[in-house]
Amino acid sequence: MEVDAKVTILHVIGGLIAAYLSYGLTTGLFNGINNEAIAIIIALIILYGFGQLAERIFGKEAVGGFKGWIWSGIVPFFFVWLVVWIILFNINPVPPINTVR
Repeated sequence: MEVDAKVTILHVIGGLIAAYLSYGLTTGLFNGINNEAIAIIIALIILYGFGQLAERIFGKEAVGGFKGWIWSGIVPFFFVWLVVWIILFNINPVPPINTVR
């Protein structure tokens, strides 16, 4: 398998992890934290971590530097993260807050 495909698979796995964490942080699944900004920051940290991991595993030259990382890492990560986050959010909607009248 080519290095580009391996980098893509690695970032897709990172996108799935980030999507679940973003879902949990958006819906208050983790200790009542309900903040989309924190979810996005966590996803960016995961993206950076998986990029560094790919460079250490496959080598900076094999990955293709920043240009190779954009097309083999960032783009697949972003689309998987966003699509799975939206799907999870719509499958398990947040229950309505009980309001006292």
